[in-house]
Amino acid sequence: MVKEIESVELEKKLSAKEVFYLLDIRSDAEVVHGMLPSSAHLPMHLIPVRMNEFPKDREIVLYCRSGARSYHACMYLMQQGFNNVTNLKGGIIDWARNRFEIVAYA
Repeated sequence: MVKEIESVELEKKLSAKEVFYLLDIRSDAEVVHGMLPSSAHLPMHLIPVRMNEFPKDREIVLYCRSGARSYHACMYLMQQGFNNVTNLKGGIIDWARNRFEIVAYA
């Protein structure tokens, strides 16, 4: 089963400067509208060829638009031996609904 985190809890972790890897797996076209602060971007379809770059020593939090794609990406990473992956429940939609910061894609 995939571990999930609510937007409110994730925002607290970011504010507390906790160390984890935050990954936006939406498409290039989606991220131009903004991303969560401190997040890296890698479109979902590139995960299989780039997952060797992911940190194994800290939590990886994935998000997408609604939380569905990132949930499946978490399942995939767990099957590949990543034990510390978390899905942002509700994705960036829920994040925005809570009026948390969205930054420009750099």
